[in-house]
Amino acid sequence: MRILLGSGGLSTEERRKAWRDAFETFLGKVERVLFVPWALEDHDGYVRMMVERGFTAGRALDSIHRAKDPKAAVRDAQAVLVGGGNTWRLLDRVQKAGVLPLLRRRVAAGLPYVGISAGTNLACPSIRTTNDMPICELRSTAALGLVPFQINAHFTDGAYFIRHGARYRPYGGETREVRLLEFLEENPGPVLALREGAILHVEGAKARLVGPGGGRLYARGKPPRDLAPGLDVSFLLRAKR
Repeated sequence: MRILLGSGGLSTEERRKAWRDAFETFLGKVERVLFVPWALEDHDGYVRMMVERGFTAGRALDSIHRAKDPKAAVRDAQAVLVGGGNTWRLLDRVQKAGVLPLLRRRVAAGLPYVGISAGTNLACPSIRTTNDMPICELRSTAALGLVPFQINAHFTDGAYFIRHGARYRPYGGETREVRLLEFLEENPGPVLALREGAILHVEGAKARLVGPGGGRLYARGKPPRDLAPGLDVSFLLRAKR
């Protein structure tokens, strides 16, 4: 299985370059990529943005929303790229198109899968560790299950601060870490929290964090563990679902 999962947060040139380089290396000889833009409402605009920002690694981009038969598009794909946006909307559209089981089988058989943000969430057993508002009602939150652990993209450390007059005060709501620990109170985990710019590269039984950012690992009954960029995290592929 070949998987490339980005946290997103491509707001700096360092992160954008790291993503382009990882994507280019990952695709290798692939000439055409099937793009899944369903996490955003403006599909055509999403395709234009991907091309204009150079996020196609020089490959031809075939968007699934233009396909007469989405299932045939998945069957014929050389590689698939699932973009970011709202994870609930993404899974809703994938379910309605009926391509979730087919995509799972094709990736298991070797189809290169690239996800970023919402596309990364889709690769998990479920989408329940997304940060997104549930704007759609789903048949199920079960996702592709390409990896046996949950991922939280766009992870940020500590409390948020909001401006109050000339000063900043801590935001009174829960931190991201509190939310993830709540998840582990009800679910066995683990959860890999990816900071902005972090990328998880999976090749068969090997997994490594690449790009800037790194992450933090949450597991029930254990203290959170920071994970540096470049770290081998192949042990996560042996996690129990």
